[in-house]
Amino acid sequence: MIRKLFIANRGEIALRVIRTARAMGIETVLGASEADASSLPAKLADHVAIVGPGPSSQGYLSIERVVDAAVRSGCDAVHPGYGFLSENAGFARAVAAAGIRFVGPDIATLEGMGDKLAARALAVEAGLPVLPGGEAATRADVHARATETGYPLLLKAVAGGGGKGMRRVDRPEDLDAALDMAQAEAQAAFGNGAVYVERFVARGRHVEVQLLGDGTNAIHLGTRDCSIQRRFQKLVEEAPAPAMPLASREGIEQAAVRLARHLGYRGAGTAEFLVDAEDFSFYFLELNARIQVEHPVTEAITGVDLVEQQLLVAMGKPLSLTQAMVRPNGHAIEVRINAEDPDADFRPSPGRATRAAWPAGEGVRVDTHIGLGGEVPPFYDSLMGKLIVHGATREQAVERLRKALDSLHIEGLPTTAPLHRRIVLDPRFVAGGVDTGFLTGLAQ
Repeated sequence: MIRKLFIANRGEIALRVIRTARAMGIETVLGASEADASSLPAKLADHVAIVGPGPSSQGYLSIERVVDAAVRSGCDAVHPGYGFLSENAGFARAVAAAGIRFVGPDIATLEGMGDKLAARALAVEAGLPVLPGGEAATRADVHARATETGYPLLLKAVAGGGGKGMRRVDRPEDLDAALDMAQAEAQAAFGNGAVYVERFVARGRHVEVQLLGDGTNAIHLGTRDCSIQRRFQKLVEEAPAPAMPLASREGIEQAAVRLARHLGYRGAGTAEFLVDAEDFSFYFLELNARIQVEHPVTEAITGVDLVEQQLLVAMGKPLSLTQAMVRPNGHAIEVRINAEDPDADFRPSPGRATRAAWPAGEGVRVDTHIGLGGEVPPFYDSLMGKLIVHGATREQAVERLRKALDSLHIEGLPTTAPLHRRIVLDPRFVAGGVDTGFLTGLAQ
C-alpha cells in the first residue's frame, strides 16, 4: 500500500491528486515552490515541503530538490502529475534510487516515449501507421528530409510536448528561419534542441485514446478529440471524438491498445493520433506517459477515477477493469480557462483574480485552484482551471457548456473565457468534428 504520497506538481492537478488520495486514505505531501506556498493545494494537503523558489528551473524542475524533499518527508510514493518532471526518465530513476515508488510507467517506457523518434519506431514495431518524415540530425539533413517529405511540413522537437518546439513550414525559403526558432524553443523548454520532420496534414484532427495498463494487460477508455488548439496547444477537449465513423474510432482504439501491450505499459497513458478529416485515415503522433490535462472528460463518460487507477497500479495491483466493463455514457466537453489574452495572440496574463465565480449545477464539474484572490504566478503555465460538462447527448453537453460559460465570472486579469463563449456558438463547433484550423476561421 501507498501510505504517504508526495505530489511533485502544482495547481489544479495537485488538488486533483490530493482529492483522490484523501478518499483512498493516503496521507499527502505537496512539493510546492515558495510562490505556491499559500496556494489552495498547499492549504488542503496534509503537509507541504518547499522545493525551491518561484522559477521552475530552481524548484519543480530540479530533480535533486524534489527527490530530496520527498525523502525528507518520509514519502513512499511520488505522483508527478503532468508537465514538469512527469515524463522525465532521469527523475523516475532518481525516485527509484531513493527507494520510493514512481506513480507512472517504468523507466524503459519513459525513455522510449520521451524521445519522439524512438516512440515512432516503437509504434511502427507495433504495426501503427505514422506520417512520412523522420530524423534530421543536421541542417543539411533537415533540408534533405523536407524535400523528401514535401511541403507543408512540421518541425517537431524530439523531446517535445505541449506544442513547444513545433513550427509549420509552407515553403522551402522559410525552412531555415523556422528551424532556428524550433531548435531554440526546444532547447529552452526541454534542454534538447533536436528536431525532426513530419508531413503536415492540411485538415487534421487531433484524436487521442485513454489507456490503462498494469504491465501485463492493457485496455482503452475511449477516444477524446482535442482539435481546437492555439500554437499546437489544446483549448477544448471532448469525449468521445464526435462526427467520426464507428469503424474509424474503433480502429484507433485498437491501435492504441496494441501499442500499450507491445510496451507492457503500466498506469495511465494517452496515445495521440492525427486523423485526416477528409478520409479518416489516422497516424500515430506520440504516447504521453502520464495523466492528461483533459482526463476529466473520460472520467465523466466512464465513471472511472483515473488517478485512483494510477495509484492502484503503482501499488502492484492488476487492473480491476476489463474492456467489457468500460461502457461510455453520454458526451463530455472540457474547456481550459487560461490567464491569457486571446486578442493579443494568447499572451500570458499573470496576476490576481479579484473575482472568481465558477459555475455549478447538474452535469457541471470544475477543476481549479483559483478562488477569490487567487494568484496566477508568472513562472508557470497560465491554466487557471477546467470547466467540464457532461450530458446524455453531445447536444445537451453543448447547451450545458453554453450556460456554464454564461455564469462563469473571473475579474482582475484577461482569460480565455470570452473566446470559449464564441466557440460554443459557432455553427461548426455545434455540428462537431472540426479540425485543427478551426480558430483561424472563428468569428470575432
